[in-house]
Amino acid sequence: MLPLVLLSVFGIVNLFLGFLRSNRALMPFVLVVLALVFGLNLLDWNHAGSISGLFDSPYISQMLTVDNYSVAFSGIVLLTALLLLPFSNSYVAAGEPNLAEYYSLLLFSLVGAIMMVSYNHLIMLFVGIEILSISMYCLAGSDKRNVRSNEAALKYFLQGAFATGILLFGMALLYGATGTFQLSDLATAVAAPANQTLQPMLYVGVLMMVIGIGFKVSAAPFHFWTPDVYEGTPTFFTAFMSTVVKTAGFAAFLKLLVVALPAASTVWLPTIAAMCVLTLLLGNIGAAVQTSAKRMLAYSSVSHAGYLLLGLVAGQGKLSGPAAQGIFFYSLAYSVATVAAFGVLKLVADQRQREDYAGLAGLGRTNPLLAFVLTVAMLSLGGIPLTGGFFGKFFIFMAVAPINIWLVVFAVVMSMVGIYYYLRPVIAMYLRPAEPGVPQTPIVVDGFQSITLVVLAALTLILGILPGFLSGLL
Repeated sequence: MLPLVLLSVFGIVNLFLGFLRSNRALMPFVLVVLALVFGLNLLDWNHAGSISGLFDSPYISQMLTVDNYSVAFSGIVLLTALLLLPFSNSYVAAGEPNLAEYYSLLLFSLVGAIMMVSYNHLIMLFVGIEILSISMYCLAGSDKRNVRSNEAALKYFLQGAFATGILLFGMALLYGATGTFQLSDLATAVAAPANQTLQPMLYVGVLMMVIGIGFKVSAAPFHFWTPDVYEGTPTFFTAFMSTVVKTAGFAAFLKLLVVALPAASTVWLPTIAAMCVLTLLLGNIGAAVQTSAKRMLAYSSVSHAGYLLLGLVAGQGKLSGPAAQGIFFYSLAYSVATVAAFGVLKLVADQRQREDYAGLAGLGRTNPLLAFVLTVAMLSLGGIPLTGGFFGKFFIFMAVAPINIWLVVFAVVMSMVGIYYYLRPVIAMYLRPAEPGVPQTPIVVDGFQSITLVVLAALTLILGILPGFLSGLL
């Protein structure tokens, strides 16, 4: 898989670019790298890694595979990183001495994300999760002079370490019950276990793996790290964490359940359904009571994990079924809208030093473009028609409705709660008077960031107006 190789090589090369006297060459270099890798990834569509005959799929002893499923989700994470990168310009302008390390960690984390969506062997899933997670632990604590950033890194690392231990224990039990880590062999062994007495070991292993991955995707009741970590992490890396990590996590989750464990659905299906209800409830209620826009988006991320869990409930069949289609479209729409929301919030926080709703007051008058883009993002995250978020929810609801209509009804009710807190930033920008001490000067936005914001808003609206363009891609 050429994207994996290039990201790894360029990540190392970028570290050496950190020795340059000026760091202004770093962002253009990483942008070019991401654009190149994104294009090469698309070339694998329907060709299974056959670029110039360099790779065949499956390869590496069938531990990683290239197919349309992996190409599609790899494309989402690469596009997300590409669209997010312009909002790191404040680090360039400030002469951040560790910028090369930050960018290299982002490139390495993308290696882990692509491994998570391309694995065909549980060891590769673990390696991908750890590459992604360790990069995120470092980036969460990148603002070393900020106590909140240090706290975020420590909480994320400690709780992530426990979750990793649970995940590994689950893999060990799964291997003990089946004798294999290969997904196709796992499916065969689970469907017809040679020794019925090993079924308890198998089921406990499945549940422990669900718990371990549930932590990575911020699913309740394993979400308690999310608000504090998202709030303390620098906003640029929070945006990366809430999009790339979630997309890769759910792509890996769906692949595990559909390819390796369909015969164990009697164990994981009720568990996923219960986690879905709890995640939707706690995520939406938690977001509704927040006064900080950034913390609201953290709880919002939890609630969106609930909607994606809803897609897993319908994930019985092939990776090209309605559930996979819904999760793909939802992940893309959610990632685009979230990058737009965090991008605007970062620009406001950098110049107004506020991350609450009061910091957004008057934005509709001082910066109409920022206010419009944030409005589109909030409407999409809330699932309002003519935005990508609406059809993301619609496709997932349609996939789940034949299986469990009551879960869909509950998710619709929770969506109504979501509309309340997603409209609060919009009201603050257009209707709320400025509080004393909050600057009302226009936010400075450079041309590259303005173009990126327009592209993000346009993508969100295109996904809402022409959803059929991508809805049947898988």
